[in-house]
Amino acid sequence: MRLSDSVLEEPATPGWMRWMPAAYVAFVLLLEPLTPVEWPVSFLLIALPVVAAYSYGPVAVAAITVFAAALEGVLAGTVCCAGRPAHFAFERHYVGAYVSTALVGVLGTALAAHRRHQQARLVHSHSVAEALMRTLLRPVPQRVGHVLAAGLYRPAEAVVGGDLFDIRATEAGERAVIGDVRGKGLQAVRTVADLLGCFRQAAHEPGGLLAVATSMQRCIAREAAEIPDDELFVTAALIEYDHLARRVTIVNCGHIEPVLISGGEVRVLSGPPSLPLGLAALSSERPVAYTHSVAHGDVLLLCTDGLIEARDPDGAFYPLLDRLDARFAGRPAPGPVEVVDFLDTDLPRHTRVFQDDVAILVIAPDALS
Repeated sequence: MRLSDSVLEEPATPGWMRWMPAAYVAFVLLLEPLTPVEWPVSFLLIALPVVAAYSYGPVAVAAITVFAAALEGVLAGTVCCAGRPAHFAFERHYVGAYVSTALVGVLGTALAAHRRHQQARLVHSHSVAEALMRTLLRPVPQRVGHVLAAGLYRPAEAVVGGDLFDIRATEAGERAVIGDVRGKGLQAVRTVADLLGCFRQAAHEPGGLLAVATSMQRCIAREAAEIPDDELFVTAALIEYDHLARRVTIVNCGHIEPVLISGGEVRVLSGPPSLPLGLAALSSERPVAYTHSVAHGDVLLLCTDGLIEARDPDGAFYPLLDRLDARFAGRPAPGPVEVVDFLDTDLPRHTRVFQDDVAILVIAPDALS
């Protein structure tokens, strides 16, 4: 399994925000010549420490406060040179401006320190959740039973979500799951842990794929009652590969439909959908299993919505089928690792900021089996 490299550090301040204090000073200096009435424009510099607090740390804000007070004095001295008495720079209005700048500087410094503290807490929380996810999503071996496999997990840049996937070789065949828990953060990670544990046990129990889905449904119901959360649900797709019959059985519980790359063509393996796990009480209908034939050279791709809903700067979603078709159509059958490597490279070209986790699991029949 490929885990995307991510550095757990405070987010970088946008360049335009770092230039805001300088732009504000330039605005103040240009304002007085443009106004028809003579007025103490230097008073506007009182707000400079607060402007700086949005993009700089407490030390820098304190230094900018000293600079603002000094610049106010320089501008006041310039006014004195224009014909007013020398002591005009220390007239009570200007002294009030110096004191106000110092007080605002103290508040701005405190604001910058608080902002840095909050950022550090968010980074710590994100790092804990991401570390737990990396522990829960065990590495996908390149060969599992009678299939080749590869996986990718890329966490969101804001808050770690609840994407999950796993694959197991069982007596009934190779069974895989991919899913997405509603919600974000540590609570979603807890649900992922419970659900993966349930799948890893149920996958080896007697019964078909529907029995595994039923066990996971009960797991989510117990989790929702313990939290409690009446709106907890998980979209999931369960896969079972039968190498003797050369077919896959699919149970889709409200999840994105699997994609098959076969004979140079890319198509969706459609079938009867079911409600997500945790919402069974809303309908009397139960999950339905459906099958599709597969052959050597076919590749089955499972993903979460973080992949297909990744947006480019214009707001367009990632065109998964079109991108796969452009890359693999009319070419020799790719392997799971090749598909994962392509998506891991192509997706960041489409979107710069990942608002949701991305999980991908790719399997293909092993030609040696």
